[in-house]
Amino acid sequence: MVDGSLCNCLYFTSSRLSRVLTRMAEEEFRETELFPSQALALMLINENPGISQSRLSRELDLKPSTTSRFVDKLEHRGFVERKVEGKSPSLHPTEEGLELTEKIVACWKNLFKRYSRILGEENGIKLTSAVHDAVIKLERDL
Repeated sequence: MVDGSLCNCLYFTSSRLSRVLTRMAEEEFRETELFPSQALALMLINENPGISQSRLSRELDLKPSTTSRFVDKLEHRGFVERKVEGKSPSLHPTEEGLELTEKIVACWKNLFKRYSRILGEENGIKLTSAVHDAVIKLERDL
């Protein structure tokens, strides 16, 4: 257990929270053989057939190169296909990608249930909202 000044450091605390949630999420998504961030990308593509890679990067708040790696892996596994329409490729789910939707949704629900059991559902929702609001405010100053 960490005590002292690090407990009052937002950077340290948020990084630690991120690592804990990442471990939990990776455990929940193990059965899909996708990392949680890849599953999120696939969900966005499934929900928005024809989405551009640049829009996907904005939605995920990731660098285009990171998004490109995600899409490459999803395409290699047969879950997504790129179609060139104009100057930029659009992303489309394959039948195999669409078939994973239910499993991905179940994994997100399981993750929510897991941390809700620990934190309490209401506290988990409040924490998510507070972190989201903080990110929005802090981003404005960048």
